[in-house]
Amino acid sequence: MPKMKTKASAKKRFRLTATGKVRANFSRKNHMLRRRSQKMKRNARGTRILGRSDSRIIKSYMPNG
Repeated sequence: MPKMKTKASAKKRFRLTATGKVRANFSRKNHMLRRRSQKMKRNARGTRILGRSDSRIIKSYMPNG
């Protein structure tokens, strides 16, 4: 049986927590930040836990998800 391949882009962007949830960074924080409100930038700090349907897709890309 061949090796199971990982999606390299998912490996770089997502991490799994100890309980198996998927942690991701917030989007829209790289450029053109002058036009975004301070509230949006403040709320988009750190990471977030993805929803169940999205995390199921991401876990299929991970080798041990």
